Amino acid sequence: MEENQKQSNSGLKAIIVILALLLLGSLGYMYKLTSDSKAVEKVLMSEKDSVLKDLHAANDSLSAAIASNTSMSEELIVERDRVQKLMADVEKSKGDAASMSKYKTEAIKLRSSVDNLMKQVTVLKKQNERLTVERDSTAVVLTDARKVNDTLTAHNDNLSKTVEKGSRLTVLNLQTSAVKQRSSGKQIATDKASKADVLKISFMIAENLIAKSGDKAYYVQVIDSKNNVLGEKKTEAFGEKSLTYSFIATVKYENKTVKVEKDLSVADIQGGSYFVNIFDKDVLVSKTSFTLR
Repeated sequence: MEENQKQSNSGLKAIIVILALLLLGSLGYMYKLTSDSKAVEKVLMSEKDSVLKDLHAANDSLSAAIASNTSMSEELIVERDRVQKLMADVEKSKGDAASMSKYKTEAIKLRSSVDNLMKQVTVLKKQNERLTVERDSTAVVLTDARKVNDTLTAHNDNLSKTVEKGSRLTVLNLQTSAVKQRSSGKQIATDKASKADVLKISFMIAENLIAKSGDKAYYVQVIDSKNNVLGEKKTEAFGEKSLTYSFIATVKYENKTVKVEKDLSVADIQGGSYFVNIFDKDVLVSKTSFTLR
């Protein structure tokens, strides 16, 4: 009986020892799994940081290249947008092996594309530097040529202005009188407004040998004491300016002194001061005044 009891206790102890060994083995295995998982996580996080660092460097390079205003700015902006999108995706990721493998592949492709673009930017910068030197040299030559040209232009302008002034026609001896027109055609001078029905206007165009010959038109403006324009009262526009005139006096000019005489019919005019202006287009070339009682 005692012998059986001893055998039973020995078996129980053996089972306990076996279970303890199995438990220790399980704990050791779990510890190893945990350690391996932490090691893998640490490696993956390191890879994530490395990918982000590489993408940040690419983004900075692209931003600097875009700021230099090269002809490739549009391509560089598109590439930078791709880099920034991938950076955002990587930062949001949990850092698992599948995601990091995908992002590492995309980052490598992007970095290769960025490197090619940066090489092209470098070539463009060198070309621009060379062109800048050539442009500066050309600018010096052009500046010297421009100075000479400006001097000649100023001389020609002065000469043209001198010729223009010399070729202007001079209007002189502007005279005006009021008359009473008889039925017989005879005209009788008067200084009474109530009797006047015709205003006689005459002026001279002086001789000018360098002026252009041909038909010349002068706009005659007669204004009464109440600032009313007499006669046709038509308006002519000259650019932004306009002129209301009484009639147009046209004369054939042949570079010799010529007298221009015109009659302006009036009716029911009042006493007071009258003003007569002669315009060559919109330029006032002569004026006078007279008074009727």
